[in-house]
Amino acid sequence: MVREEFVDAAFRALGKIGPDVSMDDIAKEAGTAKPKLYRHFKDKVDLFDAIVDRVQDMLWERVLSSINLMSDSAGELVRRGATEYAKVVMEYPNVFRFMVHSHFTHQMDESERTLQSARQSARRAAELFSNALDDDSIDGDYAELTIYSIFGAVASATDWWLGANRTQGDPMAIDKFVEYLATTVSSLAESTARLSGMTVDPSLPLHLAFSNDESSQ
Repeated sequence: MVREEFVDAAFRALGKIGPDVSMDDIAKEAGTAKPKLYRHFKDKVDLFDAIVDRVQDMLWERVLSSINLMSDSAGELVRRGATEYAKVVMEYPNVFRFMVHSHFTHQMDESERTLQSARQSARRAAELFSNALDDDSIDGDYAELTIYSIFGAVASATDWWLGANRTQGDPMAIDKFVEYLATTVSSLAESTARLSGMTVDPSLPLHLAFSNDESSQ
């Protein structure tokens, strides 16, 4: 059995048991003994990282298959990304609960592990958008910082949406959650653009949406 099959089993176990799933639960779901699980993962954190990587790859695949970076407007790109993200959260709610609270890593500096995953995704997204913009006026550090901030805001909103602080019985409707995410992401991007002396027109394709304040006058 390869690592990918154990990650599949972890997803199934999380779906059945919830975010408090144990390594024993995952091994049982995989139909094998726990020692065999540890032959493929050096420790619990290694498995946690593999689950996070699977979710990240899934999200990237779905988002990129639903957008056209060259022709879709910047606003539509944000909305499509938020929509695909919310769909995956609905499909695997316990996986996201597990990731947000990092149950396997409570004894191993969970905040640093979570931040490391966010940094990796931030760099990946920053490179993607920088290549799409093909504009030297976009500050790489600002782009990475903005996307890193977006990851933090989205994670907190997801935690709330999944029920961490909910006083009502029913979750917020997905369309309202998507609207919130899209507005939050757009606001962060526009704020960073202003700090960089730029403006953003969300109705234009991404490579045309950013312009220097001087050129827009």
